[in-house]
Amino acid sequence: MILAFKIAFLEVSWVDIVDIGLVAILLYQIYKMIRGSLAVNIFLGILSLYLVYLVVRAAQMELLATILGQFMGVGVLAMIIVFQPELRKFLLVIGRSTDRDFFKSLGHWRNRFHDDFDVHQVIEAVKTLKATRTGALIVFSRDTELKFYNETGDALDAEVTKRLLISIFNKNSPLHDGAVIIFKGRIKAARCVLPVSENDHLPAHFGLRHRSAIGMSETTDTLVLTISEETGRLILARNGKYLKSLKLRQVEQKILEYLHNEEPKKWDEVPVEPEPAEPHEVKA
Repeated sequence: MILAFKIAFLEVSWVDIVDIGLVAILLYQIYKMIRGSLAVNIFLGILSLYLVYLVVRAAQMELLATILGQFMGVGVLAMIIVFQPELRKFLLVIGRSTDRDFFKSLGHWRNRFHDDFDVHQVIEAVKTLKATRTGALIVFSRDTELKFYNETGDALDAEVTKRLLISIFNKNSPLHDGAVIIFKGRIKAARCVLPVSENDHLPAHFGLRHRSAIGMSETTDTLVLTISEETGRLILARNGKYLKSLKLRQVEQKILEYLHNEEPKKWDEVPVEPEPAEPHEVKA
């Protein structure tokens, strides 16, 4: 073992430095994922409980130490249950990175799934929905069918057309309250229930529809488009971040970039920051 330096009785090697660096990176990535969510408070609560346990055990308070020790004994299992969404998100991030590297050379094979998808039908529908201030929530999935979320709604397996999308999101339609999931150029299901983001840094005027769009993009490798029925505002959500104030031409470009796996780096550089609330924007 190659010695890097020595502090008193501690001998620090280069392996120890690399080990500490990797742990620091891991903790920072975990912090980035749970930042702004309720998981931070839960984590601090567990940490406080553990520190109390150490103090109690050091003070030889046997009864209290035994009780707290029972909690610590199942701590790993409890953390898996409590932090299940965060662990899933962490594994999803790892899977996304692996997926991009593995399929990079197979891009043409992947794109064949979307050759028959007419994005202009979606854009024309979005244009009408924005003009009429009709709420909409559309999920684009590139690689997975999202069966779990499909089963929360009504199966369709229909061709994507402007008229069908407008009909689904019509306020008098029984399918309008929920999301439409598009996979391989077809509408797989409508009226689907999506996970709601717990990010505390989202604008206060974001309603359930916008928070569901961002929540879906946090937990799955999807691109989500949503339109507010209060203001006609459109946002695109991806990887827990969102873009707003896009022109229809830009929306079309983002959808095609996602489907063909040609996403620009700036998607990862768009921060989720609070923005000033506007009048009458109470919910989406």
